[in-house]
Amino acid sequence: MSGERRIGEVVLEVRNISLRFGGVKALTDISFDVREHEVRAIIGPNGAGKSSMLNCINGVYAPQEGQIHFRGQAFSAMNSRQVAELGVARTFQNLALFKGMSVLDNIMSGRNLRMHTNLFQQALRNPWFGAAEREETEHREFVEKIIDFLEIQAWRKTPVGRLPYGLQKRVDLGRALAMEPQMLLLDEPMAGMNVEEKQDMSRFILDVNDEYGTTIILIEHDMGVVMDISDRVVVLDYGKKIGDGTPQEVRSSPEVISAYLGASH
Repeated sequence: MSGERRIGEVVLEVRNISLRFGGVKALTDISFDVREHEVRAIIGPNGAGKSSMLNCINGVYAPQEGQIHFRGQAFSAMNSRQVAELGVARTFQNLALFKGMSVLDNIMSGRNLRMHTNLFQQALRNPWFGAAEREETEHREFVEKIIDFLEIQAWRKTPVGRLPYGLQKRVDLGRALAMEPQMLLLDEPMAGMNVEEKQDMSRFILDVNDEYGTTIILIEHDMGVVMDISDRVVVLDYGKKIGDGTPQEVRSSPEVISAYLGASH
């Protein structure tokens, strides 16, 4: 399956990233790259530094050492909004959806960076000053396509807080897609899901990668999922990189086996 994807040139480079919180080292000298249109997994035991790595990539944390380059542009010192404007979107391990708002409005919130009219224009709803209304119509049409793509049409008007957990995760993915990202960071998108929900989410991730052409960086604990949908895998343990390669290469690495099973093989 991986071989059928149109993998391109390197678009993201993580160069010698080190991150500390006081005297605690979260990441130590981490380097890896991501190629256009691939699904790149980051795995490791709990506390390995996976989410910290994503937080560095999308500007939540500023590493003390090293640089991150996206399409040749360094953004180690950028904040998360600036990184988003470059085309990097993120979902979170703990859902941060607006529980009282509908599915449609939650996904619509992901269009914020794409909106150009101001509050004054939005307040004017007449034939002479209809820019805001036209823009909102265009954005809603785009969001409706995402809703169709994720097969959640039946819940368009439903408050997100009433949905099952698996569907809420799908809405979170939809909100990230609404940003039209070139690169999508997924932080444990299948955590807490049952087998059927994981199968659905795996399918949607591969469809996003294929139909939207989106490059994906994925953190996931389910090794079966990682091996099935990833092109390459980087392995972290206690903030250090201990493996990097194809799923087959990583799976057979003695150091990786030791980190996961707590024994040498």
